[in-house]
Amino acid sequence: MKNLLIEYPKCSTCQKAKKWLEQNKIEFIDRNIVTETPTERELTEWIQQSELEIKKWFNTSGLKYKALNLKDKLPNMSNKEKIQLLASDGMLIKRPIFITNKGILIGFKEEKWKSIL
Repeated sequence: MKNLLIEYPKCSTCQKAKKWLEQNKIEFIDRNIVTETPTERELTEWIQQSELEIKKWFNTSGLKYKALNLKDKLPNMSNKEKIQLLASDGMLIKRPIFITNKGILIGFKEEKWKSIL
């Protein structure tokens, strides 16, 4: 399986992650989270593989998250509803996401990425 970087090109954290991967000569396929938003099926699979709570997949600092008042709404939603919501708009998803056969990384923390890659 090829490594997959799902990112938003204008996001500074995504830019740092991409630069770090390139500097460390780690090959990857690049995918824009807005133009190619992950599907419900992909998200379901990745969330299970990551072993993270679904709420960790939300971009809680994003404008859409705040505009939709998701902080208050998420606790009352089912996991299926949360995944449907994430799949409806790439800007709701925390980024970057790096999918590799060694694990799934969400957000960019260099130390965490070094430990897995």
